[in-house]
Amino acid sequence: MTDSDAPDRPADFVQSLERGLHVIRSFSADKPVMTLSEVARRTGLTRAAARRFLITLQHLGYVANDGGQFSLRPAVLQLGYAYLSSLSLAEIASEHLRLAGEELHESCSASVLDGDSIVYIARAPTARIMSINLAVGTRLPAVLTSMGRVMLAALSDDELDRLLATATLDRRTSSTITRRAALRDEINLVRERGWSIVDQELEIGVRSIAVPIRDTRGVVVAAINASAHASRVEIDELQTRFLARLQRAAAEITDDLRARR
Repeated sequence: MTDSDAPDRPADFVQSLERGLHVIRSFSADKPVMTLSEVARRTGLTRAAARRFLITLQHLGYVANDGGQFSLRPAVLQLGYAYLSSLSLAEIASEHLRLAGEELHESCSASVLDGDSIVYIARAPTARIMSINLAVGTRLPAVLTSMGRVMLAALSDDELDRLLATATLDRRTSSTITRRAALRDEINLVRERGWSIVDQELEIGVRSIAVPIRDTRGVVVAAINASAHASRVEIDELQTRFLARLQRAAAEITDDLRARR
């Protein structure tokens, strides 16, 4: 982001902090190791600026430098740990996901909505079925995922309209919904039935079903899902056995949240 296209900012806004965080976020699953030039290109910073931020982050222990190849160090997890440790939902959901995964023999996950993305906060994996490695902290486009659509369905009409107006609708597979009107119809259907199925829209061979997690006030705060390979699990089974098990887990998570409170 350049200064010219930045939104209005308060007088005390610290731009150098923003840029430093942007450098950290430039590392990803597909780019875990980068050169100085790659970091500069991905962040839009000059090489000199990128070098200063990388040296600072290296000194603080957040970045490693191996002969000009930069990567994040485990210490960077401390930046998000305070949030995750205070989010009792992640801890509570983990146990219920484990039990559901053992019963369904498929991977189960929990995520929250952050802008137009979902962020994984808990995982109970059984077998890897996607080309990307899903882990706590992984971000995916909300419009392409079952958990994302469940949480989008809980937004107000105005909030949903604003998000869909700016969402990037990339065609990942031949099944991906790329028309905004069709996506809005699909989300309206999720509102009516209370759950979402995404069938090979994000990646060929991957199906998932998701249900919302509600807090003690009945507000949707997260979602859980179960994902399976299309060769193993038919849509009918997702809508019956898988859905019932996820709905039970969601109710138990809400009960535990109420008890914790």
